[in-house]
Amino acid sequence: MKIEINKLAEHFARTSFQVELVSRFTKESGMQYKDYTEPFPGFVFPLCGKAEFIFDGTPYILAPGNVVHGGAQMELDRRVIGNVKWEYLLVLYRVCAHEPEDFSLPSSHFELQIGQTPRLAELLDQLWRISSQPGGIFAFRTEMLFRCVLDEIFTGARNQINDGAQALFELTTAYMHEQYMHALTVRGLAEQNGVNENRLSYVFHKYAGMGPGDYLVAYRLNRAKELLLKLEAPVYAVAKSVGYADPYHFSRIFKKQFGISPSEFREKFKNNAW
Repeated sequence: MKIEINKLAEHFARTSFQVELVSRFTKESGMQYKDYTEPFPGFVFPLCGKAEFIFDGTPYILAPGNVVHGGAQMELDRRVIGNVKWEYLLVLYRVCAHEPEDFSLPSSHFELQIGQTPRLAELLDQLWRISSQPGGIFAFRTEMLFRCVLDEIFTGARNQINDGAQALFELTTAYMHEQYMHALTVRGLAEQNGVNENRLSYVFHKYAGMGPGDYLVAYRLNRAKELLLKLEAPVYAVAKSVGYADPYHFSRIFKKQFGISPSEFREKFKNNAW
């Protein structure tokens, strides 16, 4: 079954649901088994190896890089493919309120191509560990983590559509705008989004006319200009607040960009922001 990712995300945004079960399974090569799905819908997150899942006659090949959703109480055939152990995380959830009439999660099966990102692997590991802990706090964290996992797979699926260039650019710049004060690297940004540095550089040149490193520098320096005029903080404090631990390095690149030093900029424009 094909699914439109924006429609799916909107459906989850408007539907009340809660996690019922988080389980991790390992199956040996060559295993084949047939039964029915649980009374709840759920997602299968491949961790290692490859398998075929057949929901009510519709086959899906599962491997790291895709996710499959299965409905409730569906006929299910499964077999492990290849010589590597098949390992996956299963998250079952309960729909707690009436769904919109045009789509029902418990009766739907579909596949999402999402690519592989370190963040998704980290979120799934946290979800698995937290879900096994007793108590209300951990139950709350389980629900929050599952929503973070959904956000990550929806983003990954969108990035796979039409090469995902614009979505990748928007996602990365939004992250930069939130985290510019921290240590960021082009390699780290690329890995976070499951692409290589060349791909990220291509996307930034396409939509911003500059590489991701230059974009980050420009954004930090523009934020620094605002802070220099708004605050009385010393230059080294402003530098640190926009991600530069070395105030001398900050002053050099600021002057290279704007032709004057941070202190000269403040003195010249402090009382004449226009």
